[in-house]
Amino acid sequence: MAARAIWKGSIAFGLVQIPVSLKAAEEPDELSFDLLDSRDLSPVGYQRVNKRTGRKVDWKNVVKGYEYKKGRYVVVTDRDFERANVEATHTIDIELFVDPSSIDPRYFERPYYLFPDKAGAKAYVLLRDALTRGEKAAVARVVIRTRQHLALIVPQDERLLLLLLRFEHELRRPEKLELPRGGARNVTAKERQMAETLVESMAGEWHPEKFKDTYRDDLLKLIRDKVKHGEPEEPEPEEEPRRGAEVIDLAELLKQSLSKKRKPARATKKQRARKTTAQRKLKKSA
Repeated sequence: MAARAIWKGSIAFGLVQIPVSLKAAEEPDELSFDLLDSRDLSPVGYQRVNKRTGRKVDWKNVVKGYEYKKGRYVVVTDRDFERANVEATHTIDIELFVDPSSIDPRYFERPYYLFPDKAGAKAYVLLRDALTRGEKAAVARVVIRTRQHLALIVPQDERLLLLLLRFEHELRRPEKLELPRGGARNVTAKERQMAETLVESMAGEWHPEKFKDTYRDDLLKLIRDKVKHGEPEEPEPEEEPRRGAEVIDLAELLKQSLSKKRKPARATKKQRARKTTAQRKLKKSA
């Protein structure tokens, strides 16, 4: 089924206007669960209840409201969201062109595909090719539904991607997080070398199609088994549960990790050569 456009408008930079539509570039593959009454397994619905009267409210009577004072609201309609800034709700406004590698990964949030309308095909191609040849990305603002987002427009093959970004104020400050101190002073040269060798031995090329949500498959298998055979037996507990906090000899663990036989999926010639080099370094450091 073709993806439905969630937004229509235009890309604007300088005096150029490119009519486009926005379509989701992700398709979540999550298992869906319903709320049930444990007594008879009847579905439990989400009730729209008036908190003052306790009565159920029909969808036709549900509106959006902003609490401007404790217990006092003003109704905000879909038309109000548009009237607040008509141009912003229909325009992806480019403000800056940057090197995409300069964007901190923490800012990336969600991908979308940008599709040109027929009238904007030529300008779309010009923008795409200009970004590709200049190795640049466009920083823009866009209002989707009821919220303004920061975004990055990047070329990918024949298309343009719009990647939603987080604003600076949405990120938690790292200096407010407690990180372990003094650990670097306890790292030996041998441990550092072995860690770097382990990283090098496991290096490879990025092929996203090789990574699957295996937990989803395991959970679905368990559910199907329950449907067929009923409640499964509890698994036997591990004799010696892992206690990572009690690791003492880090060098020994690194050495074991390096010597452990791994079976990479179709290792390339370059990867096999890299692994051989890593093993030689291991022998020297042992």
